[in-house]
Amino acid sequence: MSAANTPLPSWVTFLLMPLLNLVTALVISGIVIWLIGQSPFEALGILINGALGSGMGIGFTLFYATNFIFTGLSVAMAYHAGLFNIGSEGQAYVGGLGCALVALSLGNYMPWYVTMPFAVLGAGIFGAAWAFIPAWLQAKRGSHIVITTIMFNFIGAALMVYLLVHVLKPAGAMSPETRGFAPGGQLPNLDWLMAMFGSRLGPAPLNVSFIIALVMGVAVWFLIWRTKFGYSVRALGMSKSAATYAGIPYARTVIVTMLLSGGLAGMMALNVVMGSADRLQVEFVGGAGFVGIAVSLMGRNHPLGIVIAAILFGILYQGGAQLSFMMPQITRDMIVMIQGLVILFAGALEFLYRPALVRVFSRRQMMAEA
Repeated sequence: MSAANTPLPSWVTFLLMPLLNLVTALVISGIVIWLIGQSPFEALGILINGALGSGMGIGFTLFYATNFIFTGLSVAMAYHAGLFNIGSEGQAYVGGLGCALVALSLGNYMPWYVTMPFAVLGAGIFGAAWAFIPAWLQAKRGSHIVITTIMFNFIGAALMVYLLVHVLKPAGAMSPETRGFAPGGQLPNLDWLMAMFGSRLGPAPLNVSFIIALVMGVAVWFLIWRTKFGYSVRALGMSKSAATYAGIPYARTVIVTMLLSGGLAGMMALNVVMGSADRLQVEFVGGAGFVGIAVSLMGRNHPLGIVIAAILFGILYQGGAQLSFMMPQITRDMIVMIQGLVILFAGALEFLYRPALVRVFSRRQMMAEA
């Protein structure tokens, strides 16, 4: 049996291998930092302290993690059906339109807790709608989902720029953005959550959408592993021909799965549009859709792993910003390089250590049997 097919203990697959990949990325990053004459240990200390050393740092870390939880769940939802959704970036962008329209319509008349459910639905429906055409093309015409979703990222970005410049921008305004939302269209910060741990959130925009993201993680877990539809999704992801032979409707399963994937990506807009900026702006997604791919792969496409991986990337984003401020020699480009190394080892090289681990555990098993 090849190394790729040899089973390993769950704790090795879901904990040890991601940890080894992370350590490898950090070691290589440390070597680069050492080569420019800086201390990698000092840099690591600043990064961790900036992300987790204060209530404000934790707030920013979890704020970024919220984006990555939504987009990571989006990628994982499609991945379980054997689909690689690269369009979370565009789906989140268009989801922001649905979220903003609800906030603009109801914010002046309803409190936030009445507006929020409609905003969740609006963001989800608009994100799902943007995933529908690629899903239909895959299911009915055999068009590759990777190509169509990538293309729709650019189409969605162009559409949103047009709407913000020519339709949604208030008269006389210079910036391509909507007007600010009324209090009923803004999600409250989680000051009380930080207060429970004796910390202050400060200016960090951590808001209720973090809780929504966790709820969606539980919902995805239940859907994939505890429902008939989830079984169909996983069966299709393992073998299209076997699933079709067993009576699972291919086209319907693909379309519904992609709609759910797009809806999850669309909900990412809640965190920024209603929770931070309180308005719809150009490029608010900021690459979170693409980071979600690495988050999903590092989390082994399981909601719990995705949450942990999202927090890791939140640490890299917030701690990296603090690091570039405290150590100017480490530029923002180098921070992006560190993030890229983590994405590289979490994604393309996620099974780098698997052959060696298979040999180790196979040898242990043989010794135990002897």
